[in-house]
Amino acid sequence: MILGVIGLGLMGGSFALSCKNNYNFSKIVGIDHNKSHKEKALKLGIVDEIIEFNEIIQCDVIVLSIPICAIICVLEDLSKLPLKENVTIIDFGSTKKEIIDKCPSNIRPKFVPSHPMAGTEYSGPEAAIPNLFENKVMVICDIKDTNKYQLNIAMEIYESLNTNIRLMNSDEHDRHAAFISHMPHIVSYSLANAVLKQEDNEHIVALAAGGFRSMARLAKSNPAMWKDIFESNEENLLDAIDAFKKELKIAKKLIKKKKYNELYSWMNKGNTLHQIL
Repeated sequence: MILGVIGLGLMGGSFALSCKNNYNFSKIVGIDHNKSHKEKALKLGIVDEIIEFNEIIQCDVIVLSIPICAIICVLEDLSKLPLKENVTIIDFGSTKKEIIDKCPSNIRPKFVPSHPMAGTEYSGPEAAIPNLFENKVMVICDIKDTNKYQLNIAMEIYESLNTNIRLMNSDEHDRHAAFISHMPHIVSYSLANAVLKQEDNEHIVALAAGGFRSMARLAKSNPAMWKDIFESNEENLLDAIDAFKKELKIAKKLIKKKKYNELYSWMNKGNTLHQIL
């Protein structure tokens, strides 16, 4: 079987490398609009060959690891190509409902909507990690509309990469992702902007310790990608931001009224999260 990866950045590159090490594809080919990404992916051995979009028809498995709006456009383009009869199409979009709703009906049965709960703040082929997906959750959504053959192929690949597969409704996925994945990125960007507006570079470098660096780490993430994610999951993200603002207001009120014993209890409740994690 031939694997085609559209988007050779962190996620697509890591998936290709992981498959090279763990799944028996006869060839892995890649597509990317960025010339530098194509050159680096070849040099780093992430893919065996760079192809043009219309050559994707040779592939048995096609993975879309690109921004959400691009996934929607590429699905439309794929629906017009003479793809292999049993082709398996996978996407790695961070939201699922909009992508699924806009997937053309003629390829929907061959489509396995997925979201690997993995990644780093870095981007590009050079950020690719061969074991990025190992022991990470791989969510698959709305399987009732996917053919059993394509679903089995995707699950076989995911199992070979040692992922933990979870089946989920797309509405449910997008709400959970807003709180657990998307809101932390908004908070990190907010923290970074708040500090940049209040502190000069010299003091930031001198005083930024582990706590600040950990919380600000996500602000290194690609803004273009996250803009698409936030837009696609707007309603759920706004609910998550409101919930976060409510907790900030509680903390602010307790500090303002010098109710530090109650603040201690509020923080202690937050500590219980790590018992779950």
